[in-house]
Amino acid sequence: MKKNTLFTVLLLCISHVGISQIDTKATKETKALYRNLGKIASTNILFGHQHATEYGHGWSGESDRSDVKSVTGSHPAIIGVDISGLSGRPADEILKNSEVLRKNVVDTYNRGGVTTVAWHFSNPASGGGFYWKDSVSARAIELIKPGGSHHEKYKEILRTIADFAKSAKGKDGSNVPMLFRPYHEFDGDWFWWGKSHCSREDFISVWQFTVTYLRDTLGVHNFIYVFSPDCKFNSEQEFLERYPGDKFVDMVGMDNYADFGRDGKYNLEAGIKKLKIVSDYAKKANKVAAFTETGLESIPDKNWWTESLLKSLKAEKINLAYVLVWRNDTRSSTHYYAPFPGQVSVPDFKVFYDDPYTLFEKDLVNIYH
Repeated sequence: MKKNTLFTVLLLCISHVGISQIDTKATKETKALYRNLGKIASTNILFGHQHATEYGHGWSGESDRSDVKSVTGSHPAIIGVDISGLSGRPADEILKNSEVLRKNVVDTYNRGGVTTVAWHFSNPASGGGFYWKDSVSARAIELIKPGGSHHEKYKEILRTIADFAKSAKGKDGSNVPMLFRPYHEFDGDWFWWGKSHCSREDFISVWQFTVTYLRDTLGVHNFIYVFSPDCKFNSEQEFLERYPGDKFVDMVGMDNYADFGRDGKYNLEAGIKKLKIVSDYAKKANKVAAFTETGLESIPDKNWWTESLLKSLKAEKINLAYVLVWRNDTRSSTHYYAPFPGQVSVPDFKVFYDDPYTLFEKDLVNIYH
């Protein structure tokens, strides 16, 4: 086990990091996770993979399996899930989805790993799914805000999410802490909550209501709230253009594929600059920063892990709690973002794994204490 001894010392000996959590009633495990993420960011970074244990390249639904584990012997430290199946569907389907998702989240907690929750939220006021479709999609942000025509429906959806959050309990009986990342990539136009489909004021209103309703009315105290635009900013001012305020955000992040090789285009200098903006704001606001999504589809660059990703993460004085790459599709031969046995980048990924800077699930000790 490559770094456990070092990391145990890290968790036990580093002094308290002065970061501010927005839920004063957060469970002790959630508070401990948040503090420890802040500590980790000062010296290391957790590696994450979306849907890592639910399915992978050519397989689905196998117990204790992930493509990352097949390559390295360890699951990712951060496992990404999605609560898209908890709304916009028949009640029996929502119940089934909730049960499957709960098992995944609880299993990750019991192993000592961390769950981050994305939300590809189907439009609650029209068809079109979570993407924006001209002539189909409604400008739903203004409809679900307080006073909007679909506000009560939105509250019902949030109650379903709250029920799920409070039902996820580990073998120790505790509610499982989760990094909740709603309305991601809002500065783009591809989702119905995107920048051109709602005003700044309405977006902020919905975000603030979402946090206060889940936390204060529904009593969800195991969420850590994560703010993550896409990479369409070049300054702190642009990064914060739709920021709901420090009282409504625990972690700040960024999704960025464009600067890290998408369509063969690399601009690592720009990517590093944006990561530094995120990291610098987190330090200033006493928050935690993360690289919430990235990756290179099909990973054709066999040295991408060390030459592009790792070098960028180590550049400047950037403090990030985790980096997450996107999913490995079950059926597609090209849609994958983490290596699997035989994939061309496996040797380089093993170097990435062995680097003392990166932490995987096997390296985590007492992250909830």
